[in-house]
Amino acid sequence: MFWKNEWKPLVWITGIFIVFFYLPVGVPRFDNAVMEALHLARWYAEEHVLLCLVPAFFIAGAIAVFVSEASVMKYLGPTANKVIAYGVSSVSGSILAVCSCTVLPLFAGIYRMGAGLGPATTFLYSGPAINVLAIILTARVLGLELGIARAVGAILFSIVIGFLMHLIYRKEEIAKANAMMHLPEPEVTRPLWQNVVYFGLMVAILVFANWGKPEATTGVWYIIYSYKWIITGAASIGLAAVLVFWFTMPWWKVILASAPAAVIAVAFPQQTMIAFTVGVIGLSVITSTAGGENQEWFSQSWGFAKQILPLLLFGVLIAGLLLGRPGQEGIIPSEWVSSAVGGNSIWANLFASVAGAFMYFATLTEVPILQGLIGNGMGNGPALALLLAGPALSLPNMLVIRSVMGTGKTIVYVSLVIIMSTICGMIFGALF
Repeated sequence: MFWKNEWKPLVWITGIFIVFFYLPVGVPRFDNAVMEALHLARWYAEEHVLLCLVPAFFIAGAIAVFVSEASVMKYLGPTANKVIAYGVSSVSGSILAVCSCTVLPLFAGIYRMGAGLGPATTFLYSGPAINVLAIILTARVLGLELGIARAVGAILFSIVIGFLMHLIYRKEEIAKANAMMHLPEPEVTRPLWQNVVYFGLMVAILVFANWGKPEATTGVWYIIYSYKWIITGAASIGLAAVLVFWFTMPWWKVILASAPAAVIAVAFPQQTMIAFTVGVIGLSVITSTAGGENQEWFSQSWGFAKQILPLLLFGVLIAGLLLGRPGQEGIIPSEWVSSAVGGNSIWANLFASVAGAFMYFATLTEVPILQGLIGNGMGNGPALALLLAGPALSLPNMLVIRSVMGTGKTIVYVSLVIIMSTICGMIFGALF
């Protein structure tokens, strides 16, 4: 009886003991891989958690509180008009231009509110994949053909993958629709246009705070980059006004919460990260102690953070250990990757898709990485396959998706992305 109940803990303890007993500490490649994992995790914490994930958590929390299930079902549910549902999902995702991790809280928010599996996964893919800046950079650096192929492939992929997910799980989707068919009409507490402005301001903070520096020092993209923090600050002021006038937040609390960030931004214009962090802390304090729907907003946002952030950081550590940072070595030698993606064989395209799916690409970093791989002999087909699979997936991304929609659906979604990326890469490689 004892062994019947305790064999699982014994296996886990024994396995962990064996791993640590034979840990190759002192081997240069392993030691370097550990340092790369820590460097990547530190970089991720510095560049993505505060500017990307925290705003995304607040947006996801707001979706859970201020967007009714009936509204989500009407436009994105299993029985919604397919043209509207998939059109809205693909366009909404592409506007955000976020990485594969930042899109996760937003995906979790709309999925839990009743969005159909198809539109939700369309949104999940389109957010990081249909990135206008990344597509333009791809065309300029890697060639017009590859840029156009990436744009067309990503747009079609987002819709096709979502639709296939709906077909594969259509029985479950029908049952979900029937269960939610008789939802009562939501009580309207404020006009729709006010909610649109509220969400628009938060999206503006997310997008412009993360606006990357373009290569060219002229043009619209660079002008926006030059004024990104002014635009972000203006959106933050607008959000503060919305909280006071439309969300009944006491004006003195909002001023007390936002004044320190404003003072730091004006007095130390180069310390934008500190000002942003102080602003986030102030918003967290006033919403967590406000009561009513504002406190519920913070509670939902915190719930998403607790679920998603530990998995992401663990996944980043593992990805760094295995593959290292761009230009650096992990446990898996980069020569293996370079040698496996030459030509246009099924294996080369499949390997590029799988490698891209498990690697972590911050927004726009896939282009210089691919530039180096192409210089080392990577074929055009595998290059496109990696561009279609890489930005939309990563090991941290997969861990979180599994926690949201389960192991089975995650495996199907990842498999569809890999298979379609492989096929698309082979076609492109044969043509070019």
